[in-house]
Amino acid sequence: MPNVFDFLAPLFIGDGAAGTTPLTGFQALQLVAIAAGAAIGALVLGMVIHAVVLRIGNTSMVARTLAARLKGPFRWILVTLAAQQVFVRSTGNDGWLSAVRTVLLLAVIACVGWLLAKVVLVIEDLLLEKFRVDVADNRHARRIRTQIIFLRRIALLVIALLTVGAMLWTFPEARVVGTGIFASAGLLSVVAGLAAQSSLSNVFAGLQLAFTDALRVDDVVVVEGEWGRIEEITLTYVVVHIWDDRRLVLPSTYFTSTPFQHWTRKDSQLLGVVLFEVDWRTDFDAMREEMHRVVEADELWDRRVAVLQVTDAVGSFVQVRILVSAQDGPTAFDLRCHVREAMVRWLVAYNPEGLPRVRLTGVGAEEAAQAALVSGAEERVPAKGAHDPKAPRRVPGPATPATVVLPPVQVPDRRDDSLFTGSMEAIERSKAFAGPSEAEQADRVERLLREERERIEAEERDAIRRRFREEPDPSLTTSVLPAVPEKRR
Repeated sequence: MPNVFDFLAPLFIGDGAAGTTPLTGFQALQLVAIAAGAAIGALVLGMVIHAVVLRIGNTSMVARTLAARLKGPFRWILVTLAAQQVFVRSTGNDGWLSAVRTVLLLAVIACVGWLLAKVVLVIEDLLLEKFRVDVADNRHARRIRTQIIFLRRIALLVIALLTVGAMLWTFPEARVVGTGIFASAGLLSVVAGLAAQSSLSNVFAGLQLAFTDALRVDDVVVVEGEWGRIEEITLTYVVVHIWDDRRLVLPSTYFTSTPFQHWTRKDSQLLGVVLFEVDWRTDFDAMREEMHRVVEADELWDRRVAVLQVTDAVGSFVQVRILVSAQDGPTAFDLRCHVREAMVRWLVAYNPEGLPRVRLTGVGAEEAAQAALVSGAEERVPAKGAHDPKAPRRVPGPATPATVVLPPVQVPDRRDDSLFTGSMEAIERSKAFAGPSEAEQADRVERLLREERERIEAEERDAIRRRFREEPDPSLTTSVLPAVPEKRR
């Protein structure tokens, strides 16, 4: 009676075709036991390899990361591959053997896909560790991290599609369907393109955002009237973390077709604005001194800009604008709140005349009162010391405000009431917003003219070459090319 080793002979001497003799129950148990032993041996081998890698790469962070993250999928690949090879090389033709072979092959393919996905994640972790964002100037790191995360998503998607495709390709029916799909790929691509036009446009918009540096993870933006931080950039949408912990999910095409405010495009430093509407009698010099005292005592101020300006004086109020600088958007928001609160408290306590007031005066009221005082009933002069009860009473007019002479104001040396003039920093800021200088504009025009001349000359040379290739000039060929002597026979 043949035993199981007859069916497993190809395991030792090479691949063989499936036999025609079915396995008995005992032979099947022996085959399962051998497959289990092979799986256990592969598991032990995986543990040994893991220990050796840890031993050799004890001082290497890369080796430790690989050993820790790839331990699971690597062991499962060895186990499933060992068991699958035992069943594949057996020569029995039982139906359950075919099913087991198929299941184990699918498991091997899935484990390989798992291993590749883990490798991608390990590479991502190593690169993200290199480009850290917990530093002061992290614009370059945030750009690289955005691209790394985007590439990781694409790689995982490709691995998943390849894994599923390889698993389906093991079934003959799926191969027939796949052949038919490839045969009609032209029509299907047109139909799929029309059906998934919106999704594809979002995918290409996501690629554009990630690789043109238009948007980065952790960028501060204002979209749809909401201030927030870019939390996630995917293939089709962008997640914005709003300041009050809400999430705003927008399609990728929004950022390529709609204008939005980008607060960290170049750097994260910002100017915060605090607006007040005060009375005309406000002491602006004292208010400016109080503003300086407040910001200098606040640790959120980055010591760059602290300016108080009167920006408007129309109607009943005077508009005052305070500009303060901070290292980033959140800090600027808190600093604005601190300054606003302190200045309101100062106005109430030390300069109540500056509180906003609405003045209502009737038309001609003051003139009527003065006329009643001057041309009223005839005034009879009573005798000295006497009182005439029939004498008309004097109608009191409005009190004339006393003229108050204010002391001369000592203007400080610093020009903290100007944003674009009065200091070297303000002048530099003015240059930044003034556009290119005349010399730069002249250089730009000269460069454009030079590029245009070079383009015209290149087109003329190309035209001459084409004409020479189409109709070569014999005289030119004779005069330019030297005669080649004939070889002696």
